[in-house]
Amino acid sequence: MLRNIPAILSPDLLWTLRAMGHGDDIVIVDANFPGTAMGQRCHRLDGISATDVLSAILAIMPLDSFVPDPALVMQVVDNPDATPPVVTEFQSIVTQTADNPVTLGKLERFAFYERAKTAFAIVQTGETRLYGNIILKKGVVAPD
Repeated sequence: MLRNIPAILSPDLLWTLRAMGHGDDIVIVDANFPGTAMGQRCHRLDGISATDVLSAILAIMPLDSFVPDPALVMQVVDNPDATPPVVTEFQSIVTQTADNPVTLGKLERFAFYERAKTAFAIVQTGETRLYGNIILKKGVVAPD
């Protein structure tokens, strides 16, 4: 057991988060997302919400402060200005938990898929709310 590590983060996912470098992306996706087909590394956290996973990851991983949009969500198809409830919750978590709170950026559905294909890893959750998908760009841990 370890202290101060959220228990929902598996050993393999912790390895991935540690192995990622500055500027690498990790994608947290809902249960409908084609994570295994798109990701070179796909971690399964079935039964766990995307919002709980986002909170756990941001508790230990810095969010990039060198790019304008270090956190991106998927636009609603045919209504890009809509904000699904899960995305509102994502924004609240980023605002409260991230070391670099930002306003979430948006990507069109297929642009989101293309970006996800190049990510370091995908975390497939059990999230059933539609559009429960977010891309995070890892930042740096500043020296003491």
